[in-house]
Amino acid sequence: MAAPELNFRELARWTWRQLCSMRTALVLLLMLALAAIPGSVIPQENVDAFAVGKWQDEHPKLTPIYEWLGLFSVFESVWFAAIYILLAISLVGCILPRCKVYWKAMRAAPPKAPSNLLRMPNSTSYSTTAPADEVLAEAKRVLRKRHYRVIERDGAISAERGYLREAGNLLFHLSILIVLAGFAMGSLLGYKGGVIVVNGSGFSNNLSQYDDFVPGALMGVEDMEPFSFTLKDFDIEWLMSGPRKGMAQHFVAHLDYTEEPGGEEKSYDLRVNHPLSIGGTDIFLIGHGYAPSITVRDGEGNVTYKGPVIFLPEEQATFRSFGVVKAPNAEPEGIGLEGYFYPTFALIEGNPASIFGDDRNPRLSMLAYTGDLGLGAGESQSVYVLDKSRMTQLTKDDGSMFRVDLYRGETVDLPDGAGSVTFEGVEPWVRVQISKTPGKLIALGGVILALIGLLGSLFIRPRRVWVRVRREEIDGAEQGIVEVAVLDRSSAGETGDEIVEIVAALRGSAEPATSGLEDEEDRT
Repeated sequence: MAAPELNFRELARWTWRQLCSMRTALVLLLMLALAAIPGSVIPQENVDAFAVGKWQDEHPKLTPIYEWLGLFSVFESVWFAAIYILLAISLVGCILPRCKVYWKAMRAAPPKAPSNLLRMPNSTSYSTTAPADEVLAEAKRVLRKRHYRVIERDGAISAERGYLREAGNLLFHLSILIVLAGFAMGSLLGYKGGVIVVNGSGFSNNLSQYDDFVPGALMGVEDMEPFSFTLKDFDIEWLMSGPRKGMAQHFVAHLDYTEEPGGEEKSYDLRVNHPLSIGGTDIFLIGHGYAPSITVRDGEGNVTYKGPVIFLPEEQATFRSFGVVKAPNAEPEGIGLEGYFYPTFALIEGNPASIFGDDRNPRLSMLAYTGDLGLGAGESQSVYVLDKSRMTQLTKDDGSMFRVDLYRGETVDLPDGAGSVTFEGVEPWVRVQISKTPGKLIALGGVILALIGLLGSLFIRPRRVWVRVRREEIDGAEQGIVEVAVLDRSSAGETGDEIVEIVAALRGSAEPATSGLEDEEDRT
């Protein structure tokens, strides 16, 4: 006979029970962990938009698929949010019923003693001449001293402890909710942005100053701290020996900052993992590079561009960097340059390369173009990309490729009287990440509570103890037989020592029990 079909109410109830099961919560937690992996492996738009663009240029076939899946902004994607919300609902559905059951268990008395204690796996007995009332009174005192909840019922003692083990389990699951709430609060009310600051220049905390900015859904401009800072200097220590020779070991950005307009100017040495905190905003040092100072003159001798140009490192070991220079107002045509900066230039088997990250022998090597740079009204373009679709590459008189190859302090004239380029010098730049995450302390508190709950659930042993005294005639004399049983409810603890210590305390001796006890211990 086929089972009847579920109506809408029954189907909804079944779905809710499945969602709120611990098995589903664990599966969703695993899915959330797996879903976070692409966000760590694939470049993210809200972290490094330039790296995303570079990855897309290198993988043109995969880019449409990744964009459709939202892999370039994993943590803002619909599917990640769905897992996040389902996990929160599942945890709430798991915790609330268990809290109700735990509340009843906390108020309930220890269960009454089984009819035959000696049939239990961990049990023993011994004889005594003391009255039953004295034995039971002593059992109460001993067990309470060992932090048991004790009750006397039907001539036997029932005791239980370890109620906080379940509290630890509940606290652990509740802490996951707290962590999720902290992250959600940070995503909704906070913001995160990045900016590259050249040595000697400054930054004010307003939207127009950011290179990239990701606001929370409920974040307002009034939530931004009105601070500003200036990069006064940037120091780098390079390893000069060993297997990591040439690598940057230690770098510090020296900042002068004010917390509000017209406020007191303060100084701070910004280092990796040592952010500057202003109010609820943190400023992190996350990268550095070089900005060659370049002067471009047009065919009429007018300066159409002058200043440092940010070049982005392509090789972290040697800091070979790529950059673009744009002079759209040059006459008669706009001038564009793109190419590489080599901090310590050298020819290796005839190929240009940088052999060291420090700017000991800086050299520029760039291609030159003239024409429309595509920066007209209504057109937007990345400062790190040169649109060459409407431009012409400059060549030598013989038609061969022309390159702007310059050491520091040198000038080269462009072909056809287009102008000249001068390499004035080099300035360092730093990339800082500025973020405000209101829920970070809540998330941290959740992590601490999770650790406390986990420790409680691992090390607290819920146990039950029963003590009963019965009278028997032994060798013509009536004596009391004290029966003691211990039950470990965690199925992971040894109760042999516990029962020996309880019996020893009841008999008023620190020594192990007599032969009668040892015989019974063979079953424990």
